[in-house]
Amino acid sequence: MTTNIDNQISDRELIYEAKIAGKIPELRQRIVRRKTIDRQVKKVGIELTTTDLQTAADKFRLVNQLESAEATQKWLEERCLSIDDFEDMVTQDLISHKLAEHLFGDRIEQLFYQNLLDYSGAIIYEVILEDSDLAMEIYYSLLEGDLSFADVAQQYITNPELRRRGGYVGKVGRKQLRPELSAAIFAAKPPQLLKPIVTAVGVHLIQVEEIVEPQLDEQLQQQILSEMFDRWLAEKIAAASGSTF
Repeated sequence: MTTNIDNQISDRELIYEAKIAGKIPELRQRIVRRKTIDRQVKKVGIELTTTDLQTAADKFRLVNQLESAEATQKWLEERCLSIDDFEDMVTQDLISHKLAEHLFGDRIEQLFYQNLLDYSGAIIYEVILEDSDLAMEIYYSLLEGDLSFADVAQQYITNPELRRRGGYVGKVGRKQLRPELSAAIFAAKPPQLLKPIVTAVGVHLIQVEEIVEPQLDEQLQQQILSEMFDRWLAEKIAAASGSTF
């Protein structure tokens, strides 16, 4: 016997499910964030044009691969969103970005040069071992040329993709790394094999291939802008934590 399950879900059921799933604190934080942005937007008098909104909507569809009206409608239905909800979502993203630019757009370059080292990158290979003695033994074998880094990666890396790349991690930034790793990597003179470094994760064998000097391109500008805006928002929310929204 087949039982038909009613697919109609009430708002009350959604709220209850969010509660027992532990999502209420996250949702509350998102609401506070949105209200904080809305208040500041009204305060500084930011206004959106029809062209602004159309451009933002087109960009959203492009990023989410919504190449037709049908694809957009399906995407909305899957998320229980209406066209009005879609417009509100695009509007919220757009005013957040415009507010960030209004507050910090003219400070991006200054912050970049003040924190130049933080935006440097390094091209590395890495193998993480569990035993310090083994790591030192492999380190000296690598120095003497008895082993290649690819040999070590093939034998000791369990992740298939990373093993196939010979331990090649690619470009990493200072903020992505543990402090003890960052200090050693960015003090290296590439190409250089670092002595094994012990962290809570394990014993790291790292080959530093290149130190990449940062360039203030569009991607990094947006990263810096987002970082400043997020810090500002966190401070605003913390200061108003005793207020009623």
